[in-house]
Amino acid sequence: MSESLSCDICVIGGGSGGLSVAAGAARLGARTVLIEGGRMGGDCLNVGCVPSKSLIAAAQVAATARRAAAFGIDLMPPRVDWQRVHGHVRAVIDTIAPHDSVERFEGLGVRVIRDWAQFASPETVLAGGLRIGAKRFVIATGSVPAIPAIPGLSTLPFLTNETVFDIAEPMAHLLVLGAGAIGAELAQAYARLGVAVTVLEQDRLLPREDPALVEIVRRALVSDGVTLREGFRAGAVMRRGNDIVVKGAEASGQAAEVAGSHLLVATGRRANLERLDLAKAQIAHTARGITVDARLRTSNRRIFAMGDCVDLPGTGPLAFTHVAGEHAGIVIRNALFRLPARVDPKIVPRVTFTDPELAAIGLPMEAAATVVEEAFAANDRAQTGRATAGRIRIGTARNGRILGVAMAGPQAGELLAPWCLALRGGMKLAAMARLLLPYPTLGEISKRAAGRFYAPRVFGPASRRLVGALLRLP
Repeated sequence: MSESLSCDICVIGGGSGGLSVAAGAARLGARTVLIEGGRMGGDCLNVGCVPSKSLIAAAQVAATARRAAAFGIDLMPPRVDWQRVHGHVRAVIDTIAPHDSVERFEGLGVRVIRDWAQFASPETVLAGGLRIGAKRFVIATGSVPAIPAIPGLSTLPFLTNETVFDIAEPMAHLLVLGAGAIGAELAQAYARLGVAVTVLEQDRLLPREDPALVEIVRRALVSDGVTLREGFRAGAVMRRGNDIVVKGAEASGQAAEVAGSHLLVATGRRANLERLDLAKAQIAHTARGITVDARLRTSNRRIFAMGDCVDLPGTGPLAFTHVAGEHAGIVIRNALFRLPARVDPKIVPRVTFTDPELAAIGLPMEAAATVVEEAFAANDRAQTGRATAGRIRIGTARNGRILGVAMAGPQAGELLAPWCLALRGGMKLAAMARLLLPYPTLGEISKRAAGRFYAPRVFGPASRRLVGALLRLP
C-alpha cells in the first residue's frame, strides 16, 4: 500500500511554470508538493531557451568577428573550438540551475518528490511510493518534440532540441527538418559556427509570421550560408554510408534528395501527457493537450493545467516560457485567492531569436484598419552599428488604438517591451508618439513609426490653414 500524503496544492511538473506556482504557493503559506521525474527546470533550462540562446550568443560573436572589417578593424577569421563552445553552453545552464534546484525549493518549504506522477483517481495522484491528495492539483508537464511519421526516420539517430546541445564535436553538414522558430534559430547559429546547414520546410520559413518581415530574416539566413529548401516535402529518410539522406519532392513536384551528416528534427511540439493517466482523473483532453477554460480549469474543477500541455480553445500554439509564467500567476489567483483571473491570448508576445530578430504581439496586420511602418535604416543608432536590415509594422484601429505590432530588426525582442505594455493597457499610438526618448537609441524607431500615423493630420491642409491664419495675427 502507498503511504498517504495530504497537501493544499500539488504541482506536477518542475519546469518554469510549475516552479513558479510551487514557489508562489509555498511563500503564501500553502502546503505545497512538487512532483518532477525529469530534470528540475524543465525544457527551458536544460534543452530549450537557455542552451539555445547561449549557442546563439556564441554564434553572434563569430559573426561579429567576420564583419569587423566593415568598422575598419581587421581580425583573423574566427576559429571555432566546439569543446569550448559546448563548455560555454553547459556553464550557462549550470549557473542558472541552482535557482531551479531541489535544494532551493525545499528551502522555500516545498515537498519535492523526484518521480513521475500518475493519477489514481479524480482526487489523488501516485508518485514516489506515495498516494497524494490535494485540495488543488496543477498539471505543468510541458511539451516534447513532435516527431513526424516519415518512413525510415525512427530507425536513424536523429537529433531534436533535447539532444542537439549534447553534440560537442563539429558537424560536417546539418540537415534541419522544419523552419519554425527553433529550426530557423539553430540553422543560423550552426551556420555561423562553420557548419554547412540545409533547412527543409514543407511550407515556408517562419510560416506564422508576417511574410514581409520573414523576407528580411530569409535574406539574413542565406547571407550566413544557410541553404533554404522551402516547399520541400520529406517522403522518406535513409542511411547511405555515413550520411543521412532525406528523400522528397520540391514545391514544383520534382523528386529530390538531400544528404547530410546529421539530422535535426524541428517540426513542432506536442503536449507531454503520456504518463499521467488522465482518464482516471476525469480530465478531458485532445491531441493538442488538456482542455482548459480561460481560467485554466480542466473538466475536473479540482485540477488546473497550464503552459505547453494545455489546449486553450480559440488560440494557436502558445508554447513559450513566458506564457507558462503568465499562466502561473493566473493559476495562483484562481486556486489560492479564488479570483476569476483569465488568460488573454491577444497579448502574448513572441520572438524568433535569429539575427535580425523577429518579434510580434497582437493581431496580424491584415486585421488592422491602418498599418504604419518605419525602416531601421532610418534609425541613427542602427546606422552606427551597421545593423540596418529590418522594419517595424504597427496595425491600428481607425482611432489609433494599437491592435498589433511586428518587427524584424536588431534587438527586436527588447524593442517589443513597450508595445507589450501598450497592448495590455489598450493604448493608442499617441502615447508612443509623445514619448521623449534618448538619442540615439534603437527605441526611437517605435516613436517615429507612431508619429507617422498622425503626420497626415498634423501637417495636412487643416493644420496649414490654421497656422496661416495665426501667422496673420499681429
